[in-house]
Amino acid sequence: MSQRRILVTAALPYANGHIHLGHLVEYIQTDIWVRFQKLRGHKCVFVCADDTHGTAIMIRARQEGRTEEEVIADMREAHIRDFAGFQVAFDNYGSTNSPENRQLCHEIWGKIRASGLVKESDVEQLYDPEAGTFLADRFVRGTCPKCSAENQPGDNCSKCGATYSPAELVNPKSTLSGATPEARKAPHLFIELEKLHGFLDQWTQSGDHLQSEVANYLKGHFLGDANSPEPKVLRDWDISRPAPYFGFEIPDCPGHYWYVWFDAPIGYMASTLDWCQRNGENFDSWWRPTGPQPAEIHHFIGKDITYFHTLFWPGMLHTAGFSLPEKVHIHGFLTVGGEKMSKSLGTFIMASTYLKHLDPTYLRYYYASKLGPRLDDIDMNLDELVAKVNSDLVGKVVNIASRSAKFVAETGLSTTYPDDGGLFAAAAARADTIAELYERCDYNNAMREVMLLADAANKYVDEKAPWTMRKDPSKAAEVRDVCTVALNLFRQLMIYLAPVLPRLAEQTGELLNSPIQSWDAVQQPLMGSSVSAFKHMLQRITPEQVQAMTEESKVPDETAAPAAPQWNDGPDALAAEPLTAECTIDDFVKVDLRVARIISAEDVPEANKLLKLKLSLGGDSQRQVFAGIKAAYKPEDLIGKLVIVVANLKPRQMKFGLSEGMICASGPGGKDVFLLAPDSGAVPGQRVH
Repeated sequence: MSQRRILVTAALPYANGHIHLGHLVEYIQTDIWVRFQKLRGHKCVFVCADDTHGTAIMIRARQEGRTEEEVIADMREAHIRDFAGFQVAFDNYGSTNSPENRQLCHEIWGKIRASGLVKESDVEQLYDPEAGTFLADRFVRGTCPKCSAENQPGDNCSKCGATYSPAELVNPKSTLSGATPEARKAPHLFIELEKLHGFLDQWTQSGDHLQSEVANYLKGHFLGDANSPEPKVLRDWDISRPAPYFGFEIPDCPGHYWYVWFDAPIGYMASTLDWCQRNGENFDSWWRPTGPQPAEIHHFIGKDITYFHTLFWPGMLHTAGFSLPEKVHIHGFLTVGGEKMSKSLGTFIMASTYLKHLDPTYLRYYYASKLGPRLDDIDMNLDELVAKVNSDLVGKVVNIASRSAKFVAETGLSTTYPDDGGLFAAAAARADTIAELYERCDYNNAMREVMLLADAANKYVDEKAPWTMRKDPSKAAEVRDVCTVALNLFRQLMIYLAPVLPRLAEQTGELLNSPIQSWDAVQQPLMGSSVSAFKHMLQRITPEQVQAMTEESKVPDETAAPAAPQWNDGPDALAAEPLTAECTIDDFVKVDLRVARIISAEDVPEANKLLKLKLSLGGDSQRQVFAGIKAAYKPEDLIGKLVIVVANLKPRQMKFGLSEGMICASGPGGKDVFLLAPDSGAVPGQRVH
């Protein structure tokens, strides 16, 4: 396998706010991919930076009586500290307010000007009379002029995907002061994106640069079909803002500044240039299509900034003669308990708050177990977090080492690898499959593959029971062989998990006196090496720890209506591992399982995973239930089906309505959810024993 040269970026966090768990979906996803590539032996460079320009920083600095540079310096420290706490390892973390970024902005702007893509027009823009500034798109919210969705930002609608100017919003409000903005005219510079239509159509619709659903979205909403009687026309891109504005002044247009979305992606390049200058690297070899082996450029972003990274950004790079991304990896949003993160419920959790209460290893593994290669949102179920960590990491993986390492601390591993019935060879044979899953960002299925291997290793340890064998002195050699097998199987698991769990991988290297440095190490067992004294690797997580974290995260909203109880409504909640709390048979018999017939089923548009079901339990007894099975079942296919329902579950008020029970299902989640169905001869209302 030849060595690849890969440059990886994650979206730049804005320097006006702290990192929270929603942000960390992306940074953990990207860090896993980078660590995997490095473990495979590729030269992979991971760069990021603070996104520092714009109105919000300027207003905040004014309010705090500080300079913008002081504000962004403090936030940079906080961001770097939070990322380090979650073991996100950038090769370089820069700033868009840097000399390198100014230099590259000037170069790219000159190329765009020379290409004849810039025009000037007067723009009627919203102005905040209280803040005394024109408003950037992100600081205006109102009703979408296309679909009437409320509380939408000033540039694009999260509901219908439409793009527009802030002045087109219905009932706009400034997020800076809450004032109703005034419309004022000012000259702006525009990039005529339509002149790049042919290039963008070719780049987005060919190769593997984008996920298929993204390419189709761009085709349907922006690029259209050239043979259509009414072909779509790309809107001109407003690229400047008048003073006052914190950013880089445009050299050939005094008093005007590049809009933040111009210089922010160039920040990827500036951070690379910073890294190159400090490490003796050639910048052109990473960002220009020259030389025998141009670098692959991979961007990781959230779906809310798809438009900028798949149309504007490649258009800029193409015009300026820089390399285009090999792939833009786009992920969905994070919900908690099936809903948006909530400050009043304590589910809007800052990175720093999490780190006070929980090990970052827990979140890295949990996110990995949920992330796939598509744009689906991922739902964080806090009960499932507890169960999955305790079951998979503590109960399956670390348990192998804790039950075997201490028995060979004095003797070390066997000098020849014992007969293990083919377990080591079988695990080694999964290397290419698991590697391909990592490569495609299909971490969910990669974790399933690894846990299947963990199950096989635990079965071996359970059957051999070295803790029992060691009581017989004559079996000392056999104990050593069994523990040699167990620890080698454990090491294989940790090699496969090293991109996700870097700290546990380090601990494994310390335990076995052999650092994990190569993916290919899964093919060769350790023999005859010493084993260090076993140190506890990972504590079980408790519901009390999670509760303390959410309690600290709560921000009361005295003006809001009482919050609905958190509801575990996603299909993944149904697939959660058993909780650590035990129940007695007396507790269990309280659960009243009944046969029910689905008499109506409909989509819940506001929810990602829910269907609204009307159930008949016989006679006049009907129930309304919300079930997280949207990915697995179409509403029309459910009508008339018999299902099993928990009939005496206390009703829960959700924002979509009252849920009066729970449908029983099995499966790992997503599309693989299977409703439990009684025999066809069962009747609604019949109790299930």
